[in-house]
Amino acid sequence: MLLKIHHETRYNYDNPVQYGLQQLRLRPKERAGQRILDWNIEIEGGAMELSFEDHHCNHVDLINVERGRSEVIIRCTGEVENTDGSGVIGSHAGFAPLWYFKRSTALTKPGPEIAKLIDLLDQDDGDDIVRLHALSALVADKVTYKTGETNARTTSEQALELGSGVCQDHAHIFCAAARSLGFPARYVSGYLMMSDRVDQDATHAWAEIHVEHIGWVGFDVSNGYSPDERYVRVATGLDYRDASPISGLRYGAGNEDMIVSLQVQQ
Repeated sequence: MLLKIHHETRYNYDNPVQYGLQQLRLRPKERAGQRILDWNIEIEGGAMELSFEDHHCNHVDLINVERGRSEVIIRCTGEVENTDGSGVIGSHAGFAPLWYFKRSTALTKPGPEIAKLIDLLDQDDGDDIVRLHALSALVADKVTYKTGETNARTTSEQALELGSGVCQDHAHIFCAAARSLGFPARYVSGYLMMSDRVDQDATHAWAEIHVEHIGWVGFDVSNGYSPDERYVRVATGLDYRDASPISGLRYGAGNEDMIVSLQVQQ
């Protein structure tokens, strides 16, 4: 499947920025089953300083915000060709060893809510894939998809206790629970071609679990299935902070307003 993507993030600041740096994780990963045919990033109000590959093999671009700017626009356009692997990414690669992905983070630290979730899971089934799909369904059942209830700082425990959240929360909960069961788990950010619309206002997130004799396998809790050719993997990490599309810092008083517009179409 050939996917065409247009992704624009617009920042507006109350007061001109005195100094700002932003890390962009917006270039899709090249891998078996995902081929990048074309990808361009344009910056208005800033300049690309350098690019590097981090320890998760994410392509990171560092941009410097122009002094005195009140608006910065980051625009990505490109084409990606995907094939359906039924969610299977395959064997582990990269700089971080598998045991690293069993670590908890501030956003995925398991607590009593994760423990109660695991207690509800049928542990008798010896098939790891069946158990993980059952866990995915359980997370979706306990945490209703609802925007505006959580934010980028919401932990897996908080989202479970609240009983609502978005794809980011589903991925964090799933990773926390899977690690508690002994599986290496990682968070994935990327794009998804929706079946009911072209225009979107956010990127997507899901999780990948490393299963013995199979490798990394994707699980999209929010939609209830494993990623197929409609998904574009961009960045991975232990949680959202490792794989966030844009992160950074700025000096200068005042608030910022962010508007995201996204189109993913065949």
